Amino acid sequence: MDEGAWETSGRLATWLDEASARPRETKLLLQVLKITEEAGEAAEALQGMLGANPRKGHSHGEEDLAAELCDVVLTAMVALSTLTPDAEAVFRRHLDRVAARSLGAPRTGAAASAPRSSGAR
Repeated sequence: MDEGAWETSGRLATWLDEASARPRETKLLLQVLKITEEAGEAAEALQGMLGANPRKGHSHGEEDLAAELCDVVLTAMVALSTLTPDAEAVFRRHLDRVAARSLGAPRTGAAASAPRSSGAR
């Protein structure tokens, strides 16, 4: 992931922290709740894209869903940046563990830029 995105999410976390006198635990609670709110908005956009609600019809497009998914990712990044000043490294380690478990090898850093085999999977 782009290092600038982590720098920006850290700045946003600092901005939110400075704007509130709430205890750290309450700030984290509210940020995690915000992730669920954004996930709900992504679900609503997907339903609208698929026309799943007959009353509303096709009320959203792929761009709407993409924007809501970006809000979910960004909100989670800000929450992680609030939790730890080393959010980028924490995320990379977690991504490497998930990639090793699911893909058989880490997919960040040098491994991510290596070409993938075109053989059968």
